[in-house]
Amino acid sequence: TRSLTITSRDQSMFEKAQGEKVTLPCTFELSEEDVGPLDIEWVLIPADNQKGETMIIMYDVDRVYDHYYGAKTGRMHFTNLDPRSGDGSLDILNLKAADTGTYQCKVKKAPGVQSKKIQLTVLVKPTRTKCSIEGSQEIGKDVTLKCVSQEGSPLLSYDWRRVSGTHELPATSVLNKNTGELLLKNASREYSGTYNCVASNRVGTDECSVELNVTPPVNTAGIIAGAIIGTLLGLSVLCSLIFCCCKKHREKKYEKEVHHDIREDVPPPKSRSSTARSYIGSNRSSLGSMSPSNMEGYAKTPYSQVPSEDFERAPPQNTAFAPSKVAAPNLSRMGAVPVMIPAQSKDGSIV
Repeated sequence: TRSLTITSRDQSMFEKAQGEKVTLPCTFELSEEDVGPLDIEWVLIPADNQKGETMIIMYDVDRVYDHYYGAKTGRMHFTNLDPRSGDGSLDILNLKAADTGTYQCKVKKAPGVQSKKIQLTVLVKPTRTKCSIEGSQEIGKDVTLKCVSQEGSPLLSYDWRRVSGTHELPATSVLNKNTGELLLKNASREYSGTYNCVASNRVGTDECSVELNVTPPVNTAGIIAGAIIGTLLGLSVLCSLIFCCCKKHREKKYEKEVHHDIREDVPPPKSRSSTARSYIGSNRSSLGSMSPSNMEGYAKTPYSQVPSEDFERAPPQNTAFAPSKVAAPNLSRMGAVPVMIPAQSKDGSIV
């Protein structure tokens, strides 16, 4: 007798890129003895054998149940809208790296039961590949061109090619396809140009470019000498500016001192009261030097007024002036201490 049979056994492994679509085949044939309800199940077998199978979608009694596995909800469905026709294949859309695993299709129609396992590997294409240069780009130096892809499933392979000039890599170059490094030994000016790197795996490629410019060695001695000369010139200019500022400051300070200086040969102005005091002092000196015989007239005739400014301006007179013609100053009025003037009696004695 003939029983239920899975006919799609030709392909059991699939490799797809992330974001693509895959169809996992599961076609079958029913026998006349299979009279029970049709039941089709797709389960995910985890890599860890300690974990159980996970139901992802099921067809049972003319109805589809696809809410078992949240990670694939909305991204999977049966290829044929009516699996009773003998096609229980599964479509998975927008594949992700987490979709990698072993899938099993189970077809049940009592009393027959058949199953099939399919291995799915979701690979990530190389993306965000970056090229860079390491080392000095001078003639005679060793320089390394680096190529790294930020994303991509292993095993990644890197390949360099020259897109300018001879389109061939230099004879001294050493390529490491696993790390993406291209070593150029003893670089010369002919090595200059544009280099292109291609990163690839089984599901895709990505590339980047870099510009190499090999130049003669830099004259470091000239640069150092120029830096020293420039520094000395800068210091010279700075010292000159400081000297000029100090000199200008001293000149301003000297002008200010000269402007406020008082000349010693110019006497201060005289007031009326100082003139009177000077006059009285000079007369006191004259009186003290006179003899008692000359003092009689001064004792009898006191001064009644202070000499005026006109008197001060008059030319100096002889100290032997007549006592009767000069009025004695009022000493008490000027705040001076009275002076006792000696007098001579008739018999010649001093009173």
